[in-house]
Amino acid sequence: METITRSIEVDVPLQVAYDQWTQFEDFPQFMGGVETIQQQSDTRTHWVTKIAGVSREFDAEVLVQQPDQGVSWRSVDGPTHAGRVTFNPLTDNRTEVTLAMDWEPEGVVEKAGDALGVVEGQVKKDLDSFKHFIEERGTATGAWRGQVDSGSTGPL
Repeated sequence: METITRSIEVDVPLQVAYDQWTQFEDFPQFMGGVETIQQQSDTRTHWVTKIAGVSREFDAEVLVQQPDQGVSWRSVDGPTHAGRVTFNPLTDNRTEVTLAMDWEPEGVVEKAGDALGVVEGQVKKDLDSFKHFIEERGTATGAWRGQVDSGSTGPL
């Protein structure tokens, strides 16, 4: 399984960056390749993605969610996909956002794209887009401040 980790600094308070990340249905506004996300419950989402011409559809569950610290998730069906995002306050109005994505390339096209760094490049673009999106707004589109602990041993 491939793990891609990238960080970016955003010029908003930690709570604003975290709150925006809890708004899964807004991800297509700043994540390339994410066509739709439907929030099915507090901990379950349905994703439709298309990256490098490859379409995927899967459900994911939130494993751990700690307000102002981070969120981790994994796919529950379909392709192997997991990730976590953490938030680190740098100043009162500046936050480091670190995104780690675990995924298993399937088929010739995905394996070729992986070898060329397509997904890694997409993660970088998505973080850059998140930075632009949240800094331009200055506030989150919503917030869910609930805590989730599925008993998973996975990291936050």
